[in-house]
Amino acid sequence: MTEANKKLPEKSHEKKSSFGTSTIEESLKILEVDPSIGLGTPEVALRLGKYGHNQLQEAPRITFLQMVIGQLKSFVVILLIAASVVSALLGDWVEAIAILLIVILNAVLGVVQESRAEEALAALKKMASPEARVIRDGHRISIPADELVPGDIVFLEAGNFIPADLRLLEAVNLRVEEAALTGESLPVQKNAITVLKGDVPLGDMKNCAFMGTLVSYGRGTGLVTATGMSTKLGEIATMLQTVVNEETPLQRRLDQLGKTLGWAALIICALVFIAGWIQGGDPLELFMIAVSLAIAAVPEGLPAIVTISLALGMREMVRRHALIRRLASVETLGSATVICTDKTGTLTQNEMTVTRLWVDGKLLEITGSGFDTEGQFLLDGKEVDLEKYPGARTALWVGMLNNDAHLEIADQEDKNGIRIIGDPTEASLLVAAAKAGAELKEVNAAFPRTAEIPFDSDRKRMVTLHESTEATADDFSPYYHPTSAERYTAVVKGAPDVVLSLCKNIQSMDDQHSHPLDDATRAKVLAANDAMTKDALRVLGLAFRTVAAHPGEENLSALEEDLTFVGLIGMIDPPRPEVKPALLIARQAGIRTVMITGDFANTARAIGESIGLIQPGHAVMTGAQISELDDDGLRKAAETTDVYARVSPEHKMRIVDALRANNEVVAMTGDGVNDAPAIKRADIGIAMGITGTDVAKQTADMVLTDDNYASIVAAVEQGRVIYSNIRKFVYYLISCNLAEILIIFIPTLLGRGSPLSAIQLLWLNLISDGAPALALGTEKGDPDTMDQKPRPSNEPIINKKMTIGVIVQAVADTITTLSAYLIGWNIGGGGVEGTRIAHTMAFVTLSLSEMLRAFTARSERYPILKIGIFSNPKMNLAVLSSFLLLMMVIYVPFFNPIFDTYPLQWWEWVEILPLMIIPSAAAEISKWFLYRRNA
Repeated sequence: MTEANKKLPEKSHEKKSSFGTSTIEESLKILEVDPSIGLGTPEVALRLGKYGHNQLQEAPRITFLQMVIGQLKSFVVILLIAASVVSALLGDWVEAIAILLIVILNAVLGVVQESRAEEALAALKKMASPEARVIRDGHRISIPADELVPGDIVFLEAGNFIPADLRLLEAVNLRVEEAALTGESLPVQKNAITVLKGDVPLGDMKNCAFMGTLVSYGRGTGLVTATGMSTKLGEIATMLQTVVNEETPLQRRLDQLGKTLGWAALIICALVFIAGWIQGGDPLELFMIAVSLAIAAVPEGLPAIVTISLALGMREMVRRHALIRRLASVETLGSATVICTDKTGTLTQNEMTVTRLWVDGKLLEITGSGFDTEGQFLLDGKEVDLEKYPGARTALWVGMLNNDAHLEIADQEDKNGIRIIGDPTEASLLVAAAKAGAELKEVNAAFPRTAEIPFDSDRKRMVTLHESTEATADDFSPYYHPTSAERYTAVVKGAPDVVLSLCKNIQSMDDQHSHPLDDATRAKVLAANDAMTKDALRVLGLAFRTVAAHPGEENLSALEEDLTFVGLIGMIDPPRPEVKPALLIARQAGIRTVMITGDFANTARAIGESIGLIQPGHAVMTGAQISELDDDGLRKAAETTDVYARVSPEHKMRIVDALRANNEVVAMTGDGVNDAPAIKRADIGIAMGITGTDVAKQTADMVLTDDNYASIVAAVEQGRVIYSNIRKFVYYLISCNLAEILIIFIPTLLGRGSPLSAIQLLWLNLISDGAPALALGTEKGDPDTMDQKPRPSNEPIINKKMTIGVIVQAVADTITTLSAYLIGWNIGGGGVEGTRIAHTMAFVTLSLSEMLRAFTARSERYPILKIGIFSNPKMNLAVLSSFLLLMMVIYVPFFNPIFDTYPLQWWEWVEILPLMIIPSAAAEISKWFLYRRNA
């Protein structure tokens, strides 16, 4: 190996930024490679060792131990660990182990769910890994893109992803979609011969191509100049990996709730101990009761239930095509007030479809959607036979010839399973011709291309020259058979006004003739173009002329004279059928939808109006208009702007900031690297799973596996359900725990002792806070979940109405339990036996009333009869299991001395059964008063 090669990595990195300003020969010399032979195998191994694999590297993942510690940081969990230690010191190992098991279960579930999300994202990333065609050791081969090294020679053609940063060596009509990096929606025309002068913006580097972008047209050859994290894509990925993730609103609210409950419980327990001690109680027994009360007061099931509920919701979201990367982000979706969405592929099908054909004053409607080759041609609503309309066949024929796209049958069993190769606009022309019965291979064989003038943004047209062969009579030839005088045909497509300006005649619709273009006819053509444009159609003008001989490469421009105008062909990327109802659901839920697109304003407006996105009195704003506004002006404009068109990445950031300044909770979608900053800035970042770049996916909180707006709305609904379920079991647990505190606190202050023993309190806490509370996390949500307005982002979990409900429940539980205690005391006549009966009746009354209360807690607003008493099988099973555990400690003799219980007789049950129903009845009555509209 030469000394020069050994220093290659340093040399390559020093020169990487200057490849655009170097000639082709200088670039090849820098990387020491012969383009006809490529790199040799030994040299590839050396460079792979120096540069590493050509792949984006994720930021170092936290270790398993770090993930576990992260799950144990909350105040409630720390308090539970302390309670477990105290229980162990007091000799109550069962309780200590039970609490630790709950803590461990919570941590494991959180770690597993978040790890699964990262694994699923890695699988999506692996699926998107392309291959590259290179020359090595003088042979063309295909290799995995991650094996590319600087100095490799890569071959490009339409449909290829650019696998690394390249200095172009050859570019034949090469156009590259660079939206992933620049946000520019139109493909960039490349020129390998160009040598740049000084530093230029990435979008103007015509002689380079960049990793993650897509070849939409033409072919080329490139020299790999940078791989992996050294590419432009990798540089952005590096910046994004330094951003620290913030806590979600749910995490902050739960941690604050835990601290409040924890300190309140400790203070109350201290008061219970002090009050009992002053009244002469046994200090050890009082301490045991205080510790038991502390454990009962703190909802140890809360962290585990929250995690389980989020995990279940995450699983449901995956079924709805939404992959959540961070568990706590599931709930955040439920508070979204604005969804900022892209147009192409999210609101639309991302399948350009020809829908109209205008020829000689007649407008044909073309049915069918996407790349399905089944469709009809309609004139005035009636199907027509194109054999009677040669002008229409001519237009389709021109569109087929002046075309670099290809259609392939993706599934041989399904002939309509079409895969396109090349530009979607050109592919839509082929599909339209196929609906008329044309065969692309036959047409190309009959009229082989002999020359072309490629499309560019200045000329706004493309010209191809075709030679007529003897096969013409049997193909889709629309207007003539080959003769010696018409051996060559030039066909043109492009901007309608440009193509029309080159024409002197216009093709007739009904026969094979043409007639001169006068001013009135030209005006008619332009009017038809305007009408189609206003309907969000992209319109192309089509023309042709015949010549006897090939004009030669140097005289091809002469073909653009004396053309015959054929007609206009209009196409659209149709909206997804499920988007319109999803938009309606979002609006009913108080969620605005804002379209942010790089497309033109008229197209964006027409799509927005067709799907009902634009609200009355709301506006469409362009990127140029955004640039003219200061931040305050944009904030005000954002209140009534539903569509933003022709925007840049900087505009997207400003739009998100403006919406957030209006106190909106913003969900932002995106697919390109250029979208990543706005995705990160939004409250909820959403990346596209199919078209999205790896950087966008790594930045986002959520990845859509089907790139569909309707999936966002479904995810929002699930987020609301999850948050509602969290509120339900918080409501249930807090009301139960507050009742337990009052039941101990009041009699102790009155000098009557505790109605419940320490072990009874702990067992009660297990059977009420366990399975029933967990079952509340599996509720499917109220029927009007998406009819409610988004909750305020600063609203606490326990709001005013819930506080009232908690107080009502705690008072009802306290009154009924203390009543049962007094009834038991009177039945037993006092003494040790009377105390056991009283303890048992209070224990049973409180336990069963809390189990029944779990059913009423299934909805905050709807009565239990409306949602169905037994409509949640998990709740039925949970209450049944808790009931059996209660009966076990009452009627199994072994447990009576342990739990200080007494086997109740039937007449004693008759005494307390009415008491058990009172808390549930109070819950339903208070629900009716607080939410009368729903009732």
